Amino acid sequence: MSAFTEAWHRWHEEKDAALADPHGFLAVTALHWLTDRPQRLPGAPGTWSTGPDGPVVVLDPDDDLVLDGVRLTGRHAFGPIPERGGVTAVSGDTHVEVARRGGHDIVRPRHPDHPLRVQFHGTPAYAPDPRWVLAGRYRAFNAPRPTTVGAAVEGLEHVYDAPGEISFTLDGREHTLTAFEGRAPGSLQVLFTDATAGVTTYGAVRSLAVAPPDADGAVVLDLNRATNLPCAYTDLATCPLPPAENRLPVAVEAGERIPYERQPARV
Repeated sequence: MSAFTEAWHRWHEEKDAALADPHGFLAVTALHWLTDRPQRLPGAPGTWSTGPDGPVVVLDPDDDLVLDGVRLTGRHAFGPIPERGGVTAVSGDTHVEVARRGGHDIVRPRHPDHPLRVQFHGTPAYAPDPRWVLAGRYRAFNAPRPTTVGAAVEGLEHVYDAPGEISFTLDGREHTLTAFEGRAPGSLQVLFTDATAGVTTYGAVRSLAVAPPDADGAVVLDLNRATNLPCAYTDLATCPLPPAENRLPVAVEAGERIPYERQPARV
C-alpha cells in the first residue's frame, strides 16, 4: 500500500471513529426545538423552555443532570448561547447537548445505545486516487462577506462569514468556490455538491477541509477527503447547504459516498 493510500485510510478510519463515538453524532436520539412554552423532552430530564435568559430547565428533585461536574437542581438558566455554540450536560449514560442553530435554541440527547450508532459499520467511499489532489488559488475578499445558506432542516437558514474564494481547474475548466472559515486557525472549509450528488454521493452537501493558504495564496484541494456532514446519516442534524455558486457541474468521483444508512433497502 502506498504512503498516499495508507494516509487516506488512516484519515478515513479516524473520521468514522469520531462519528461513531459513544456520544458522537450517530448517538443523537432526538432534535428538540425550544420555545417559550415549557415542555418535557423525551431523552432529557426536566422541563425545558427558552427566552431572554437563553435555554432554561426546571428539574424535579429526583432528576439527574450534571453540567461541568456540578449537579443541577431546581431552575437553571444556561444563558444566551451563541450561534453554532453549545454546552453538554450529562444525565446517566445520556449526554444532553444544549445548542443554538439557525437562530433557534435546541436540545439533542445523545445515547450510546441508539441503533444508528450501534449498527454503524463505516462510510463507503471512492478508492483514493492522486488525480483528485488539485492545486488551487485562494483569493481573500476585502472584508468577510456574510453568506446566507440553507439547511438540512426545511425553513432553517445559516449565516457564515466567507473570508474569500478558491479557484481551481478540473478537466480543463476553471471553477470558483466560496470558502468559509475552517476549524483550525487559518484553515478553510468548502461546502459543495457536484454531478454525483444523489447518484453516488449524498445529494444535499459534501464538505472539504482545506489547509491554510501559503503566502502566495496557493492551496491544495484533496477531493479524496470530501466528507459527509452528519445530515447524510440522520435527519436530526441542522447541517448547512452549499451556496449556489458551490454547485459544481462536473462529477467529482472522489471522497465519501452515500452512507449505507441512506441507501435503499435491498430486497
